[in-house]
Amino acid sequence: MKPRGLRNNNPLNIRHNADLFQGEIKGNDKLFKTFSSMPYGYRAAFVILATYLSKGYNTIEKIISRWAPPSENNTQAYILTVVKYSGVAADEVLTATSGDKYILIVSAMSFVENGVNAYINQIRAGFALQDKITTQ
Repeated sequence: MKPRGLRNNNPLNIRHNADLFQGEIKGNDKLFKTFSSMPYGYRAAFVILATYLSKGYNTIEKIISRWAPPSENNTQAYILTVVKYSGVAADEVLTATSGDKYILIVSAMSFVENGVNAYINQIRAGFALQDKITTQ
């Protein structure tokens, strides 16, 4: 069976909350959002990460500590895996023009969340659907 995040087109397993994202549809999952396509699931992730950035969560270490807190996850292992697969240092400061690095980070986060490699074309399509984070 496909991992939950992939079944829901929600590769970063975004929980239900008050936010309504483009491409979000009503699904059967009681805990996690469902999107009409994977690019929209990735788009939502980039929008959330842009919000994180505006609040000072500007490194992998800060992002993952917020995304996957120790009360629910092995946060340190998550950080190490994202660093390993993205090639971005845990304490490298990201900006709103770090889009290429965010694409790699989201790909690595998707791997952690689902246990399988993400399709980079779907991530890039999701990135293209938003305008909060750009490339240089």
